[in-house]
Amino acid sequence: MDRHPFRFAIQATNASGSREWREFARKVEELGYSTLFLADHYLGPGPAQQAARTPRQDLAPIAAIAAAAAHTKTLRVGCRVFCIDYHVPAVLAKEVATLDLLSDGRLELGIGAGWSGVEYEAMGLHFDTPGRRIAKLKEVIALVKAHCAGAELACSGAYVNVHGYQGTPQTVQRPHPPIMIGGGGKRVLTFAGREADIVSINTVPFTARNDDGLTPQEEAVRRFEYVREAAGTRIGDLDIESSPFFISVIDSVADTDDAYQRMATKTGMGVDVLRDHPNVLVGPPDAIAATLEERRETLGANYITVQQWQAERFAPIVARLTGT
Repeated sequence: MDRHPFRFAIQATNASGSREWREFARKVEELGYSTLFLADHYLGPGPAQQAARTPRQDLAPIAAIAAAAAHTKTLRVGCRVFCIDYHVPAVLAKEVATLDLLSDGRLELGIGAGWSGVEYEAMGLHFDTPGRRIAKLKEVIALVKAHCAGAELACSGAYVNVHGYQGTPQTVQRPHPPIMIGGGGKRVLTFAGREADIVSINTVPFTARNDDGLTPQEEAVRRFEYVREAAGTRIGDLDIESSPFFISVIDSVADTDDAYQRMATKTGMGVDVLRDHPNVLVGPPDAIAATLEERRETLGANYITVQQWQAERFAPIVARLTGT
């Protein structure tokens, strides 16, 4: 498989005000990141957020995406990823088209079937079975594609029934903004391999072996194989997105063991689980860059998303690898 060039994104969730948010968006652009993502979580501090184990997110994604686009010129923007059950499908399709138009074609549409039952419950939503949520995801994506095509809509299904009007506005990106589909199981990753432009592969478990007896590395390989098999000849056209869950950029290789030990102490996980985990990066910039190049070969991951607070510390790796 031809190696897809590296690009990098920041996932941000918070800002104390409009000035801080627009300055952060500009900083992300200046540092050379491809994309600024929001997340689609809504729980403020409290017992529900603690139980859901979702990050604190003060900014609702659609408004924050629009603001980031308005104050940047080349930075791509999006959500990693919209949950289908948190948005009325016809409204989300309209928002997608509008965001792409007003960003001059810089939107990336991340979309997924939802995963946090605790968050659903806290928001008064029913958390359906995986099969039904994935079936709805397929119908919502079909609606978004139809809306962006600009013809009169006629989408009828078990979850989406939209008809009798034309999808507007016309998107800048044709036939639609790049669609990122996220997940970790075979059903959703197979669908993503067939339908997505970007496949976001979920963090693998932080256990020595999962229920199928696979190490984290073996599980990551299995997930990529689901995508590759489903994509077929399309695999060379896909971005494979991954987000390191824990990152420690240090100054010297000699500090690597200490960095892992600090990470283990903070997280309560064993060093043996963290070391070489496909969603952990530890080392100086050169070593992390080499690790990412190796993972691109084995796991396909060329599109790397890091968290808001890591933007400046991770920037030397972005400068080294972007476009290579």
